[in-house]
Amino acid sequence: MLPRLLGLTGLSVLLASSALRAGTVFIEAESLAQHGGWKLDTHFTHIVGSPYLLAHGLGRPVADATGTFQVPAAGEYRVWVRTKDWVGPWNAPGSPGRFQVMINGRALAAEFGAKGADWHWQDGGKVTLPAGEAKLALHDLTGFEGRCDAIVLTTESGLPPDPAQGLAAYRNSFNNPNGPEDAGEFDLVVVGGGYGGLGATLSAGRQSLRVALIQDRPVLGGNGSSEVGVWAMGGTMRGKFPHLGEMIEEIGDRSPDSPGRIDSFADDTKERVVRAEKTVSLFLNHYATGVTMKDGRIASVTAIDTRTGRQRVFRGKFFADTTGHGHLGAYAGADYEVEPKGRMGMSNMWFYQDEASPQAWPATPWALPLEMGDFPTLQRSKSFLEDKPFYKAEWFWESGFDKDPIKDLELIRDWNLRAMYGAFTALKTGKDKDRYANSALKWASHVGGPRESRLLRGDIVLTGPDIVAKREFPDGTVPTTWDIDLHYPREQYAAKFPDNPFISRAAFGARGAEGKAAVDRRNGYPLPYRLFYSRNVPNLFMAGRHISVTHEALGTVRVMRTIGMMGEVVGKAAYLAVREGTTPRGVYEKHLAELLKLLEQPGRMRRDSLTGPLRLDDAIADFKALPVARMNRDLHGDGKPEKLNEHELAILKKMPGVVVDDSEAKFTGKWTKGEGLPHYGNGYHYAGKGANSARYTLNVPKAGRYELRLHFTGHENRAPDTLVILERTGAKPVQKRIDQTQGELDKPMVIGAYDFTAGEHAIVLSSEGVKRGSAQADVVQLVPVN
Repeated sequence: MLPRLLGLTGLSVLLASSALRAGTVFIEAESLAQHGGWKLDTHFTHIVGSPYLLAHGLGRPVADATGTFQVPAAGEYRVWVRTKDWVGPWNAPGSPGRFQVMINGRALAAEFGAKGADWHWQDGGKVTLPAGEAKLALHDLTGFEGRCDAIVLTTESGLPPDPAQGLAAYRNSFNNPNGPEDAGEFDLVVVGGGYGGLGATLSAGRQSLRVALIQDRPVLGGNGSSEVGVWAMGGTMRGKFPHLGEMIEEIGDRSPDSPGRIDSFADDTKERVVRAEKTVSLFLNHYATGVTMKDGRIASVTAIDTRTGRQRVFRGKFFADTTGHGHLGAYAGADYEVEPKGRMGMSNMWFYQDEASPQAWPATPWALPLEMGDFPTLQRSKSFLEDKPFYKAEWFWESGFDKDPIKDLELIRDWNLRAMYGAFTALKTGKDKDRYANSALKWASHVGGPRESRLLRGDIVLTGPDIVAKREFPDGTVPTTWDIDLHYPREQYAAKFPDNPFISRAAFGARGAEGKAAVDRRNGYPLPYRLFYSRNVPNLFMAGRHISVTHEALGTVRVMRTIGMMGEVVGKAAYLAVREGTTPRGVYEKHLAELLKLLEQPGRMRRDSLTGPLRLDDAIADFKALPVARMNRDLHGDGKPEKLNEHELAILKKMPGVVVDDSEAKFTGKWTKGEGLPHYGNGYHYAGKGANSARYTLNVPKAGRYELRLHFTGHENRAPDTLVILERTGAKPVQKRIDQTQGELDKPMVIGAYDFTAGEHAIVLSSEGVKRGSAQADVVQLVPVN
């Protein structure tokens, strides 16, 4: 067996709060028992050589990280701290990342984080300690992104080694002297817990495969988690295989904002649904650092526990790279390309909120020197935080277009933070400072949301012209519904920092026949299965923004719900590969018809063994509850009503009584189609105050008493006095005004119970006479009263 020592295979971290040998104690900062207010930063492990702790306090010093370590013998120890001055690469004035190291309650004389543009060992001086247990704390001084990787206390002379001198082996000699733990053998090892990894895990698990899901963060969802704050886009449950996406809708976010409230990104739902799969083993807080190869195939993946430092080896038949960056493929020697320049960048979104009293803000001479007008006005949120709106910096706070998307990733994130702090300082100190006196910076993502890095190569490479021409492939599967959406620096904000602009624009340049949008939003363009496996590593699948496409084609496939469906396809293909003893390519060459047949099955279908029959599992999710989770915000459509597909019609048909969707209503006046709130069908319509009406025809099959119900999701920008008019044949109209700022989709608003004759009646929703907000039209229902 030939080990491929790519990535960080030799690296390991602590099993407890410290590791020691004669004369030296090695302490990983992330292994401290209590992190206090420090964040565990794992995103740059491939650069730094380890996870580290980050004092992400938004200008307020964070609570101490604390723990204990064992001193091997009484004596005088030299202290070394691995850190950096994070604004050092730009020679920025000031030292925002300063912190202290405290041992047994006393701070070392040196302050850390104020020297060195690169990660290095900073001398902390000497300390005299008795043998036995000692206390350690990291004490933040600024709240501005101080960072600590590791601490060494030693009686030996000389610095600890840097990476070029063997830092990885040095760590390993302390932390894993007996080698890594064997985590077991799996049918499919999935590396990356974003939407692609979630889709692959759920899909494979429901086909009875033994699956290990390895995720480097404490939560699932990747860019679509609360840590990054990007809502999941892309249309599901449509096109050739309308059941594709049902699994993703079980775990999809419901956030009305991006960025938004932490509780709106469904982190807990994602984890609960994954853990419910009996054949799935979930490994949160594990960073894949390398692979072992045998006969050209991946034999195992090595990963470290980012909290304890335990090194584990995951053996498998097949592996799925769902990292987004293509890390696993790179470790294994998979073919890949990187767009040489002009790539889409990385975002770190943020928001502020107004308080009842003035809020102090420190000087930030090291931040980007911005003034009002150097960046766009932040947008008011749709949702509330602590009963108040917030103001958000959205997806277009993006940089790194011409920077290395792998090696420069930490620098790109730090540049984004400098831009954020510079912008907020401009608000607090600029010409409109009185307007922002009460503003407080509330949240910012310390985990970047990248869009483009490696592109792993499959048996075909999908291009932009393929999509524009609607080229058909026999293995077309996942419907991509997003437009070809590429990002470039926004010219009006790029002049001040031409080397790395931090505000982007979206470009929708590619057009199809007759100038129409290249991608059919309603049905989607079917992505070929051959994009989802490596052309030269025979047991490697992939699902994510790093699949086998060109830069231009990436503009449509990169959104998260689309990526999640890629995972669903990969999971079912992996099942066939295991069952038939073939490869991902062999599934295409010999078992494509079987794969396509599997894609026709509902997401709730499962089997209990490789050869067992598929059965419908009603315990997974209530079918009619799926639209509650649907958030297919196809923001670049034409606003015209869309016909419901067969799957959406089936959802509505399961509802009792007479049910009419807004797609069947007759609209007068100015209405806008929306999909940003939970809804039934494929959207809803809303209209501001004025003579705007939506007329629903109700065909009552049998005379009797019926309860009139309206289904919609309430929102603070909806009308508190929408007009509802019930028109019954042979009876006087009934008029009521309802409050649409309140309400949940699965708890319909009951207007009342009324007598109906058999035949045609109508209900009208109108915005005429509303004082503020918009009337909303979704689903109307009549239910017989017994």
